Amino acid sequence: MPTLQFRIDDLEGEAIRALVARHRRGMHEHSPPESVHAFDLDGLRDPAVRLWSAWAGEALAGMGALKQLDGARGEIKSMRVADAFLGQGVGRAVLDHLVADARRCGLTSLWLETGSSLAFAPALGLYERAGFVRRGRFDDYAEDPFSVFMTLSL
Repeated sequence: MPTLQFRIDDLEGEAIRALVARHRRGMHEHSPPESVHAFDLDGLRDPAVRLWSAWAGEALAGMGALKQLDGARGEIKSMRVADAFLGQGVGRAVLDHLVADARRCGLTSLWLETGSSLAFAPALGLYERAGFVRRGRFDDYAEDPFSVFMTLSL
């Protein structure tokens, strides 16, 4: 795995904007529009959201956001590994960083929504290996056959 440096990202750089766009395109390729919950740039700028970018030298390797739902719960949002870094452990490193950030913030659980189609099998496996378990919907999400909801107790 490449050595990564994590930064809170302001979404002003070309590389991070391109990765957000790539992430959203990927979500729309594998889910109907009403089942895509990936944040756009405005959603990632919400004050309740902290976006981390992961850099391997000068190259953007991945990103992940932590949304604070309330004083005890957070939600993982917009996790994506840059195509050139797929299969190198970057996704797990980003997830581990987000979990550690949630713990530093005093959160007691993390939640996420991801897709249910075969294209999301790598993400589901990553989350399950990290200890996330499948649960019912949470917050404002509706039941949706294209969504899988998971949580991790911290």
